[in-house]
Amino acid sequence: MSRRSKSKRVLAQPDPIYNSRLVNLLVIRVLKSGKKSVAQKIVYTALEIIAEKTNENPILLLEKAVTNVTPQVEVKARRVGGSTYQVPIEIRAYRGTNISLKWLIEFARERSGRGMASKLANEIIDAAKNAGGSIRRKEQTHKMAEANKAFAHFRY
Repeated sequence: MSRRSKSKRVLAQPDPIYNSRLVNLLVIRVLKSGKKSVAQKIVYTALEIIAEKTNENPILLLEKAVTNVTPQVEVKARRVGGSTYQVPIEIRAYRGTNISLKWLIEFARERSGRGMASKLANEIIDAAKNAGGSIRRKEQTHKMAEANKAFAHFRY
């Protein structure tokens, strides 16, 4: 074991417009090649599109979407005696939020349409309604964990 102290987790700062940590985490996830202003423009435009389409508070809708997409368990590969098992492991809240944001962005990028902002807005709206690719990924992950429940005793 290392003698060094553990590094402290730095919490994301709230974003300047909505004063929400979740929005800032989303901006960080959208970020490509260090262009934060472009990522912010995409996310804020997406939130405006959500507000127009649904006539609801976009932050609440985003929180609902993230809650719906957040998985409870995931499977990790664990090698025991020459064979590899998919071991289901419960997910902590912070990791669950990060996974759900990653999936939202991933499936928004895969969508057809013009502009990342509109694709992201549509994915968030679908996730809030329990539909869309990110919800399918969550269900798929839960099915994998359920199928491999027998290997839960290999948890580390």
